[in-house]
Amino acid sequence: MASYEPGEQLPELRTTPDRFLTVRYAGASGDFNPIHIDEEFARSVGLPGRILHGLWSMAQVARAQTEAAGGPETLKALSVQFRGMGVLEQEVTVTSTVRSIEDGVATVAAEARQADARIIRNAVATLVVG
Repeated sequence: MASYEPGEQLPELRTTPDRFLTVRYAGASGDFNPIHIDEEFARSVGLPGRILHGLWSMAQVARAQTEAAGGPETLKALSVQFRGMGVLEQEVTVTSTVRSIEDGVATVAAEARQADARIIRNAVATLVVG
């Protein structure tokens, strides 16, 4: 398990959702809302095209934490605010900063961005780090 200091930046996670991601994720999650899988429908309701599932975006925040801390067993809690719309074929970057550490448990603030838009804001992860 990793050991961190308050104020420390964790490694960034960068990933680019390919044009078929929302179709695959719909099958995995059971969320077949047409804004995620039907380009024509998404545009007809005013979207720029199919948009990412919010839970996929949240999963990238979780992944950034667990990769930095040494595995999925280190993540004890995660809360996020969905505040933006993610799109396909544009890089998503997750940044994370250690807020505090107490008794081997780190509280980490994180967000996910795509270009200039924050698609996940005010994320807080609790990680076992020591």
